[in-house]
Amino acid sequence: MIIKANTDGAARGSPGYASAGGIFRDSSGGIKGCFSLYLGIQSSLFAEAIAAMHAIEIAHQNHWHNFWLECDSKLVVDAFNNHHIIPWKLRNRWYNCIYFCSLMNFRISHIFREGNCCADKLANFSLTSREDHWWDNVPSFIGDDFFRNRTALPSYRFN
Repeated sequence: MIIKANTDGAARGSPGYASAGGIFRDSSGGIKGCFSLYLGIQSSLFAEAIAAMHAIEIAHQNHWHNFWLECDSKLVVDAFNNHHIIPWKLRNRWYNCIYFCSLMNFRISHIFREGNCCADKLANFSLTSREDHWWDNVPSFIGDDFFRNRTALPSYRFN
């Protein structure tokens, strides 16, 4: 089974209040869980990187060996080839996540913001609540987007 995560970071200002969010789905589009993290005052790159790293750490902890990460930050996708893009204060955690990825059948891809609305809403949720959250089921505020996206999911395959 392949688990796919969509992640997003949000920041109001540069730097400004920041948060991160992500959603995990299985191969049939069913929910495995989702998160929202409040990060305090940070940059948007920091928030995007935290979202991706948190998703990788969750995949590792849950032994999801076939893992596809999709995010709307081209910089985060590029950071898998150029680790110096990642802010220095996150670099050690980043290297740990790269190691976790080496233990998985791992894939990363970019998605345009318009296709990443569940993760976007999850990230923005913690900007308002200023708390961290984990849901085992689809939270009501992303329900419509979740079910709309579920009907349009491509088949998950690793080449």
